[in-house]
Amino acid sequence: MYRFVCLFVTKFLGLFNKAKVYNKHNVPTEGGYLIACTHTGWIDILNLGVSIYPKPIHFMAKKQLFDHKLLGWFITKLKAFPVDRENPGPSVVKVPMKLIREGKVVGIFPSGRRNAEGTSLKQGAITIAQLSKAPIIPAAYIGPNTLNEVFARKKGYLIFGEPFYVTARGKSGREEFTHFLEEQLVTLKEQLEEKISQEKL
Repeated sequence: MYRFVCLFVTKFLGLFNKAKVYNKHNVPTEGGYLIACTHTGWIDILNLGVSIYPKPIHFMAKKQLFDHKLLGWFITKLKAFPVDRENPGPSVVKVPMKLIREGKVVGIFPSGRRNAEGTSLKQGAITIAQLSKAPIIPAAYIGPNTLNEVFARKKGYLIFGEPFYVTARGKSGREEFTHFLEEQLVTLKEQLEEKISQEKL
């Protein structure tokens, strides 16, 4: 079913707006890892998901999204799993770590800006990487965030940064690498904006 849904999304975005991907060579070809991508809407999830097809990304998604029957069914088929961001439990770390140990990819979407929720999600990604010893691939997206923008053929762009490992231990190590991830996401977005401006010349 994942293959069917992913192919549908690929065809749909291909008709209107499939994101242009930069630096895909930074994405590992084997083993488990995390992708931490900037997040501004739900279209970026679709574009990131199809960018490394046929390898699926198991997205961490807030549990409220699963309350909607159709949306819940759709994102479940896209390998998403629910996370309670207000009352996070052990599963927030255990589920993604299990997936990574199985050689799978986990996707986390913190905000590109520094806010409480975005920083919390970035720190969650760092914690998972620290415990699993898996690499994190930072990514940034600029493009349509709504169906109206997709139908209007607003162009989408996605860029992958270089993988890095969380080599420091403890709480101070997590804080250090959380700031590092924030800086990487900001830098990637700036690089992507530069590439877009050059493309438009």
